[in-house]
Amino acid sequence: MNLLTQALHLLGSGAMSYISARNLRDLQTRPNMLAGFQLAEAGAVPFLEALSQRAAAEGDEWLSESLARHAQDERRHAQIFAHALKQLNKQVIDFKQVPEKKADGQTDERRRSPFFEAYYEGYKDALAPQKIDWMVFFISTHILELDAGKDFARMATVLPDTDAASANLKKGLISIANDEQRHASYLLEAARRRSPYVEVSALVDHWRTRKVNALMAMVGNLLNKGGEIPSLARDGVPPEMTENPMETDPAMAAA
Repeated sequence: MNLLTQALHLLGSGAMSYISARNLRDLQTRPNMLAGFQLAEAGAVPFLEALSQRAAAEGDEWLSESLARHAQDERRHAQIFAHALKQLNKQVIDFKQVPEKKADGQTDERRRSPFFEAYYEGYKDALAPQKIDWMVFFISTHILELDAGKDFARMATVLPDTDAASANLKKGLISIANDEQRHASYLLEAARRRSPYVEVSALVDHWRTRKVNALMAMVGNLLNKGGEIPSLARDGVPPEMTENPMETDPAMAAA
């Protein structure tokens, strides 16, 4: 990664950290942040499970088991965010009740991610779990997981301990951050099992550059909107939400 990319990485990461921390600390904007995180984590589960099945079919049991555990982690992360929303008497919006097109014919922006569109530009037709190149998956996801771990850890530090909702969310974010770092490690190991170190390093640089470009585009979009994020939460609590996932997580129970 060249000096310019490093500088842009620091600039973009810093700007996003500030915006995310501000929106998560503010109880008015926290629900939309939590809903976005829940949708992202839950949305990854079917994809990872399908990849786990593919790896098993290809005879790579280590990878299959690692992906299956990754999927379980993401499901638990979604539950943590759902529980945090519950404590605010909120839940994720039901996209089945939201028209795909707005009155002006434009697609509802909540159904798309400008960041991921930019990050995976040129790969749109090759991202299905049965088609995606393993090295593309390993390294692109490694970058995302590595940065997410750092982001969640930073967000945890801005939350106060003065109320139960914030204290529980802080504990959940720390747990999630640790999981994301573990995911980043196994994905890098998976890549190194299949390709020489030099090739893996080149791919890491390539996807880091793509991440920086996508991040800068997203930061610009957010700044143009004054840091406002899409409305993804609504009032009410899902009837199936009956327990705190932090209390049933063995890793946290042992902490």
